[in-house]
Amino acid sequence: MDDFRIHIHAGGEVQPLYDRLVEIEDHEGGRIAVSHDGGDIFVYASTAADAQRAGEAVHAIVREQNADAEISRVERWLDDEDRWDDEPDGEDWEDEELDEGYAPWEVRVDARSRRAANALAEQLEAEGYRPLRRWSYLIVGTASREDAEALAARLHGEVEPGGELVWETRPGNPFIIFGGLGQ
Repeated sequence: MDDFRIHIHAGGEVQPLYDRLVEIEDHEGGRIAVSHDGGDIFVYASTAADAQRAGEAVHAIVREQNADAEISRVERWLDDEDRWDDEPDGEDWEDEELDEGYAPWEVRVDARSRRAANALAEQLEAEGYRPLRRWSYLIVGTASREDAEALAARLHGEVEPGGELVWETRPGNPFIIFGGLGQ
């Protein structure tokens, strides 16, 4: 497991910097891994010593390429807290989704018919939920995974990440919320 990382925010200069960092990944023989997401590059290592050496190489490459990049200190994964040590304690993506007005978890229920979906939606609305009706399907948002799992067990539905995350998993595919139909 890669317990340490260095986060490089490279903005628009990602590809040349990423390509050069991949070269050190190959040279290190599997002791580090390099990935990128948008304008961010991540260098992962299994040990603090490997991460420290990678950090020195990252700084040298950024200087060599005269890149305008922000380089984090070596960060450590906190397994018990499911976060990197530079991330705020206690704030998680579920809270962020709720703050943005999205339900972080959703239960997708196939009611088998439009009539059954309408009846179930009315029942759920009486319980305080705000289900979305999609023909014979309902999508019901919840504030936590535990709430979603309990509702899914009761309704024979399926739990999946909700809100904004559903749309980000497959950009341009509005049917991802329907599982197999959109994949």
